[in-house]
Amino acid sequence: MAKKVWEQNIPDDLTLIRRLQKPAGRIDVVLDTDTYNEIDDQFALSYMIKNDDKLNVKAIYAAPFFNDKSVSPVDGMEKSYAEILTLLDLLGREDLKPNVFKGSETYLPDEDTPVDSPAARDLAARAMQYTSENPLYVVAIGAITNVASAILMNPDIRERIVIVWLGGHALHWPHNGEFNLFQDVASARIIFGCGAALVQLPCQGVVSAFTISGPEFRDYFVGRNALCDHLAKYAIEEGLRTASAETWTRVIWDVTAVAWLLDGDFMEDTLMHSPIPQYDNTWTPSNTRHFMRYVYNIHRDRLLGDLVHKLTQ
Repeated sequence: MAKKVWEQNIPDDLTLIRRLQKPAGRIDVVLDTDTYNEIDDQFALSYMIKNDDKLNVKAIYAAPFFNDKSVSPVDGMEKSYAEILTLLDLLGREDLKPNVFKGSETYLPDEDTPVDSPAARDLAARAMQYTSENPLYVVAIGAITNVASAILMNPDIRERIVIVWLGGHALHWPHNGEFNLFQDVASARIIFGCGAALVQLPCQGVVSAFTISGPEFRDYFVGRNALCDHLAKYAIEEGLRTASAETWTRVIWDVTAVAWLLDGDFMEDTLMHSPIPQYDNTWTPSNTRHFMRYVYNIHRDRLLGDLVHKLTQ
């Protein structure tokens, strides 16, 4: 069987390992986010903007999602697009609004056909301004349709980007039915198999350690500034709505993907061969595929301290 276009010309391991080192200095980043889906995306976007000394945000892409907060993937994407604009107002970054792009209206129909969108077209073109030695960092915190579509549109960008994706569960978890991944398994298979430099932050079993409680939301964020009031109000409302006990916490998943790019000692990771996400919500491990970086531990208190400091200053 002939290889798919995204399986061809995969870099050698040494090239990938060099790209997978933690970046030094100020770097250019784009964010792909289903911002209206959960409370964590709002925190992650705000945390990224507040780390402007390290992260130079070039574009923000609205990702599709479909759950009880949307009636379809396109509705989720449109709501996320509107929420991005709201947050940029609160952050005082109206200058970024021209570089906010609507993303895919559907998930990939297969592993060969991109979903056209302004976001995918922008990434497919924007990444060509970068090189293997000076890549564009793509932080993805939703279904990864936009990024996979850009790679299908222009496979040459694989050697010019580093993808930091919060998606899938830990390899030791009993299943891999994670929201960002199972919405669009075809896109995930492209991301894990195409040879682009990939950093994975697994959800259950790793990032699930990054929780914040109701009293912490109130003590650390309420009354600090308009942004923190907005974030905390929504987080507390969602926490109470979904709580299974009087003493509840919420995982702020997506903050960790931004934090991997920063200089703090917030997590631990390792190099490993890229596994294969399957359509039956399982992983197939590999000892022969190309390398990726796998985060396996989160230092919760250190990261929470930095998040509070950056958002409240």
